[in-house]
Amino acid sequence: MDQLSYSAVWLSRWRDEITDAVSSMVLTFEETNGCGPGTNKVRMARKEDLRAVHDDGRELQGFEDLQTFYESIGEVVLPDVGNGFFVHSARDVLHQLAEEGPVFVPEADDRHGLVIASNGGGILYVADQGGAIHRSRTASLDGAEFDKVADNLPRFLEHVRRCVVRFVETGETGDL
Repeated sequence: MDQLSYSAVWLSRWRDEITDAVSSMVLTFEETNGCGPGTNKVRMARKEDLRAVHDDGRELQGFEDLQTFYESIGEVVLPDVGNGFFVHSARDVLHQLAEEGPVFVPEADDRHGLVIASNGGGILYVADQGGAIHRSRTASLDGAEFDKVADNLPRFLEHVRRCVVRFVETGETGDL
């Protein structure tokens, strides 16, 4: 992607590039895998998503990049990319926060974060209030250890885009 500033326009281009890549993958999915593809999409934000961010999203204050994301993108559902990759909806992120509280990320500058994404193997991606994104080493939050994978959400999203394109081109996801 070009070097646009992180914004709704940037997110629209990001969405289009992932959608284009996944669309080409779906064309030959059944032939390649012996079964039909699932629903792979980067869903634009709808009214209920915006309501979750604006009305219920007090907990997102301080997570400006996430707020920008959820004002444009409702969720990312890519079950057929690698073992699956998902960026959870704002409603799901806020529900988990209300139910379980913030995730403790000992390696982070700000040690309290939100689970924003996961893969089909149960690996979790956590955003801390400082903006960094961390990947769990295991599929459990109990005593979880994390590795920082990006300094901020835009860099994480760009990494996701590269991994999706790589998977479509080569069948390898990298470290998604």
